[in-house]
Amino acid sequence: MVNELTNELRTHRLVAIVRGRDRAASVRTALALADEGVSLIEVSLSGADALHVIEEVAGAGVRVGAGTVLTAGDARRARDAGARYAVTPSLGAGVDEALRLGLPVLAGALTPSEVAAAVAAGVSAVKLFPASANGPGYLKALRDPFPDVPFVPVGGVGQAEAVEYLELGAVAVGVGSPLCGDAPHGGDLGELRARARAFVAAVRP
Repeated sequence: MVNELTNELRTHRLVAIVRGRDRAASVRTALALADEGVSLIEVSLSGADALHVIEEVAGAGVRVGAGTVLTAGDARRARDAGARYAVTPSLGAGVDEALRLGLPVLAGALTPSEVAAAVAAGVSAVKLFPASANGPGYLKALRDPFPDVPFVPVGGVGQAEAVEYLELGAVAVGVGSPLCGDAPHGGDLGELRARARAFVAAVRP
C-alpha cells in the first residue's frame, strides 16, 4: 500500500483541490498554489475543461493529480493528460483502471467495509469522504481497527479541522473551497496565496 504518493501525503500533509468554472483561472490557481509550497494539487474532472487544465499545469512542470475519477475512461483520459495520480470519491471502475494503468490512487471510502475494500484493492491511501458527515471523532474511531491505513479526510475541512484531523492521525487532508476560494472561478490570486501560506504553515509538523 505504501508508495511514492503515500510518502508524499505523509510529508506534505495537504492536498489542494482545484475545481473551477474557468479554465485559465484554474490553471493560474494551481500554479499559484505550487508557487506557495502546496506540493499536492488535484484538479477535479468535474471542473471546466479539466483535462486541458491538467495538461497545462503538468506542462508547467507541476506534479498534478486528477480528481473525481469515476470511470475507466476518466482514468485513461487523466493519465493521457498528464495526471500523475488519481483521486476518487468512491470505489469502482475508476479505481480499478487507474491501478491497472500504474497510477497511484487516493480512493474515496466512508464505511469500514469500504475502507477494507480499498485496502484490498491496493490503493495508496484512503480518502475519508465526506469527512464532514461524521467529523474528526469518526476518524479516531476508524483508526482503532485500521491503525496502519493512511487516511486523508476530505469534505468540509477548514484550517482548524485540518489541524484536528492531523492530530488524530490523518496522514494529510484534502481541502477545496476553504483554500481555493473563488480563485478557480476568476477570483483574487493574492488572497489565494495568503490562504495557501496559512494552510501550509498550519499543517506543518
